[in-house]
Formats: sequence, structure tokens, C-alpha cells
Amino acid sequence: MLAVAILAAGRGTRMKSTLPKVLHSVGGKSMVERVLQSLTTVDPSRCFVIVGYGSDQVKQTLKHLSSIEFVEQAQQLGTGHAVQQVIPYLQDFQGDLLVLNGDVPLLRPETLQNLVQQHQTHQNAATLLTAQMANPSGYGRVFCDDQNRVTAIVEDRDCSITQKQNCRINAGVYCFNWPQLATALPQLQTNNDQQEYYLTDVVKLLSPVMAVDVADSQEIQGINNRKQLAAAAMMLQNRIKDHWMAAGVTLIEPNSITIDETVELAPDVIVEPQTHLRGQTQVGSGSRLGPGSLIENSQLAENVTVLYSVVSDSTVAAQTRIGPYAHLRGQAVVGAGCRVGNFVELKKAEVGDRTNIAHLSYIGDATLGNQVNVGAGTITANYDGYQKHRTTIGDRTKTGSNSVFVAPINIGEAVTVGAGSVVTKDVPDDCLVVARAKQTVIPGWKPKPMRPDQEA
Repeated sequence: MLAVAILAAGRGTRMKSTLPKVLHSVGGKSMVERVLQSLTTVDPSRCFVIVGYGSDQVKQTLKHLSSIEFVEQAQQLGTGHAVQQVIPYLQDFQGDLLVLNGDVPLLRPETLQNLVQQHQTHQNAATLLTAQMANPSGYGRVFCDDQNRVTAIVEDRDCSITQKQNCRINAGVYCFNWPQLATALPQLQTNNDQQEYYLTDVVKLLSPVMAVDVADSQEIQGINNRKQLAAAAMMLQNRIKDHWMAAGVTLIEPNSITIDETVELAPDVIVEPQTHLRGQTQVGSGSRLGPGSLIENSQLAENVTVLYSVVSDSTVAAQTRIGPYAHLRGQAVVGAGCRVGNFVELKKAEVGDRTNIAHLSYIGDATLGNQVNVGAGTITANYDGYQKHRTTIGDRTKTGSNSVFVAPINIGEAVTVGAGSVVTKDVPDDCLVVARAKQTVIPGWKPKPMRPDQEA
């Protein structure tokens, strides 16, 4: 059996924030959620999150995870003290305890799986995750024999010149045999500069202890300030973008693109510079996104083009062109083979196949049929000051430029709407509707002092 304890009690003063450090976001998820996500392959029987500063906020963030057990650390007296708090919860537990830090968000599930497997295979009392760093300055060094059994852990400031040549550092991730750890934890003392209980001190009390190197040292980067937070986000982005390029997606100028790990891209998608893909977004093969577009929580089918536009919480069918400078939001649904062009906004609108809304229009709370042609400047006036109302426009209808439809209203099929019309009543199929004042021409209307043929 395996239990997990995640240390998430600290404030993180160097973040300069009232938000608990572990709740700061990396790539759209809080750090502590990313740590929990890394547990997918080890399948723990119990999972403890040790909380302290901002505990209510941490609990609120993780309330959707019913398997989490929260443990209070009222005073933050070090990592050893944090793990001591789970002793009452594991009185009769005979398995292993995996200890993670809530501010180390880039661990891969495979890394933790390998750590646990090595620990259990060798029947260790403790197994440390370590890393070989090109520049280990500032990190505690881990010294091992030729069997990777740990002989000493020395803090950087205490290392001799020779010891500082050792590049193996402690990642702060441990797997313990719980009965042995439970015996050692009460023996911890605060004989150090910080007067805290260090979890590393239990290593001297346990045997055997083994080190397992992580393949990619970036995985164990801890976050203590905003600069490190930004660096972690960049590492995660590089990981995500490498994955999609290997899967057949073209990223033009990858450094200018961001992609949430929740996004799904089919092969042969092309992502242009300055494009950002967020949330539960799915994009079909052959689609071209950007440049300069934001797409979030939306589903785009095959061969969709989105140019300099924003698409949020919407669905777009195949062969449709969006933009430039269009905005789809509020569960807009656009059919196949459509054009939604320059400076068009769709809000909670359903648009049929092969319908064109080419420019300068607002279509809100509306249902448009197939092969509708919407003239420039068309507006569905959906709000009466109290409630939103719906406009329905039938197949093959054409609206003239600067038409206004005052909802609630139903326009039939094959209707032609004259330019500049303000339509306030339902229109049956196959009609011409003109709803504007008759043009009146009044010659010589200016007062005499304003006429050009009059002398001043």
C-alpha cells in the first residue's frame, strides 16, 4: 500500500502575495493540483494535503477531489514537523509514504512511478529522488556509494571545496517505509539555524537509504518567487509544444505561442505566431489558427481558419473561416462552410451551413438558417432593457446593409430585407421587406444666409 503526503502549508513570502504559494497557477492549474496530477500512475490508497497558511483557500480549490484528506499544520516548523502531523492518521499503516512538495509542479507521473518501484524493489527504508545538476550551487549535495546507497546529505554552505564538486542534489521528494519513518520522526531535533525539524535528518536514522536520479532535472524545480513561476510555465510550455510537434502539429514561431495541456490538436493543424489555445479546446485536422488569435474552451472541426480573432466557449464546423477581428462567445455554434468576417460578433448564436456574415455585424441570441447572407452592419437588437430575446432568420434569407431586427422576431425563408430597414414584426417566407422612411428630396432647403450664392 502507498500513502502520499503533500506539503502545502507555507505562505511563500517571496511570492509577495496573499495567495498561498501552492495556489499560484502554472499553465492554467495551481501548483498543488499539478502535484496531485502527477500521482496518476502510483495510485495511492490515501492522499494527505498538509495545509497551514490560507488553508481555507487550499481546501476550496481542491474541494472537487473527494479522495483528499486535509491535515492542519498550525505552526510551520519545517518539513519534518509537517510530516509529523500525519502520524495520528497512519497509526496502523504498514505501507510506504511518498512525500511531495506542493510547490514542485513539473514532476512527471513516470518519475514518481520509478521512484516507488525502486523503493519497493530494494525494500529500502527511504528512497530519495535526486538530480545531477550542471550547476548545483545552493543545493544540498547527496553522497552515495557505488550501489547508490546514500552515505551523507550535506547542505551547500557546509560543503568542502571537494564536496562541492559533487553534482547530485536532493530533490526533496521521498518514499519512506512508514513504520520505520514513524519511529524516526519523534527523534527529530531543531539543532539548526532555522530551529526547524528537517525531514532530511531522518535519513541518518534509517537504513538502507537509496538515491534515484531523475532523468530531467527540470522536473524537480521548486517555485519560490514570480521569476521561478514564469520559468516553470515556460518549461511546461516547451514540454507541451514538443509533444504536439512530435504528433504532427506545425507551430510557427513556437516561442510566441501558448497551449494549455488540456488542449487537443489533430495532425496537420497549423498554429501561427501569437496564438493562444486555452482550456478544453479541440481542433480538427487541417485547421489554421492565427496569427494573433485566442481560442478557449471551443471545438473547431477540420479545415477551419481563425485569423486575428477570439473564439470562446463556441463550436465551429468544418471549412469555416473566422476573422479577421471576429469574436465568437457564449456558446456560439457556426455551421460548415461559413464565413464570419471582419469585426463580427456572435453571442449565443446558431448559424447554419454556408451562411456568410462578412463584416461589421452583431448577431446575438439568434438562430440563422443555411445559406443566409448577412449584410454589413446587420444587428439583432436582442435586449429590451429588461430581458434578452431571440431572433430567427430562415434559410436563404438576405439582409441588407445596416438592417436591425428588433427581437423577439421571426424572419422566414428566402426573405430579402432592404438596406437600412428596422424590422419589428415577423416576416413570412419569400418576401421583400423594406422598413424605412420613404426618401424625400427637398431642393434649396438651406436658409438664405447658408447658400453659397449669397454674399456674406
